[in-house]
Amino acid sequence: MHHIARSPKQLGSVIQRVRKQRGMSQTDLAHLAGLRQEMVSKIETGQDGTRLSSIYALFAALNLEMTIDHRSRSSAQDIEDIF
Repeated sequence: MHHIARSPKQLGSVIQRVRKQRGMSQTDLAHLAGLRQEMVSKIETGQDGTRLSSIYALFAALNLEMTIDHRSRSSAQDIEDIF
């Protein structure tokens, strides 16, 4: 499985999609990651102020990892999505 996330909102969508594919609720995922359900919701909706350690906790709970690579292509919209 390979997903590209170029913004917090896109990253949250990937986490949400994987969680749902595995039949988990936000509460289930939060429990496995040692977080509160509200934090999972915040991350899945791409809200600002999320600690990277919380995202890594979700990755661990979902058995995911992050790979850093050069952008395959870029547009003005991609850059706007970051901010």
